[in-house]
Amino acid sequence: QVHLVESGGGLVQSGGSLRLSCAASGRTFSSYAMAWFRQAPGKEREFVAAITWSGGSTAYADSVKGRFTISRDNAKNTIYLQMNSLKPEDTAVYYCAATTTVFTVSAYGWEYDYWGQGTQVTVSS
Repeated sequence: QVHLVESGGGLVQSGGSLRLSCAASGRTFSSYAMAWFRQAPGKEREFVAAITWSGGSTAYADSVKGRFTISRDNAKNTIYLQMNSLKPEDTAVYYCAATTTVFTVSAYGWEYDYWGQGTQVTVSS
């Protein structure tokens, strides 16, 4: 069993920055590929960014490329999402996810076995 807990969300003005964290416990964290997804009110969940177990490969949604950076610290069992140049359309609940069966970066939610409870990010204009 894997337990994921997100933190770092909040209210920020357009153009500002936030850093989300996702702490993992349970099975060997360093074996997981991890990702961030988000869901805005009235919209479907969408992929944001993913990272392999080693951190050697990452992937981003086009909407966040160049503004967001995903990283991980396996010694701390934590992944991060650094979000810069935030826009009102980035407002959503952000979820981290872990997969124990896929070893490359994946943008498909169904490939992730474990999910956190989410953290709210609100960007005001």
